[in-house]
Amino acid sequence: MQNPAPLRRLKGMSQSVEEEFTEFVAGRGPALLRAAYALAGDEHGAHDLLQTALAKAFSRWRQIHAGPEQYVRRIMYNAHISVWRKVRRREVTVAAVPDRAFDGEGDGSTVLRLTLREALQALPPKQRAIIVLRFLEDVSIEETARIVGCRVGTVGSQTSRALAKLRSLVHEIDREVAR
Repeated sequence: MQNPAPLRRLKGMSQSVEEEFTEFVAGRGPALLRAAYALAGDEHGAHDLLQTALAKAFSRWRQIHAGPEQYVRRIMYNAHISVWRKVRRREVTVAAVPDRAFDGEGDGSTVLRLTLREALQALPPKQRAIIVLRFLEDVSIEETARIVGCRVGTVGSQTSRALAKLRSLVHEIDREVAR
């Protein structure tokens, strides 16, 4: 294996920068991964989203090391929206939604989590990002507006629309599950 010290010298990175970054990832990684999972909806997508954000953050660590978490979160939310736009173009629509398998067994919390996850995935990416920030991450309206890059009023209106859609979707999903 190659000795990382010469590689650090080539890139201009010091041991302390690597240590700071490693400490940040060890401390905040699980929380960032939870947010990424809520955005992506699956484990692999969450890991990809977080890794992309961390790679970008590491390359700018000297500029952001005083407040890296907000920077990483903003990268994740923006990357999620960009990926969603690309994927949406390849989406194939069908006449009827395929049936969901449900055997009626299992505890209620699992069914509820899956129901909420499915409803959250049905939201547009900006609304999903706002809901994740406001309710999963417990971020203030002002901070959410700064991270997402919109006005405070937009956060309020998008939150209202997203919650209304989530209520509607969860109700529809519950009816489907009950059948």
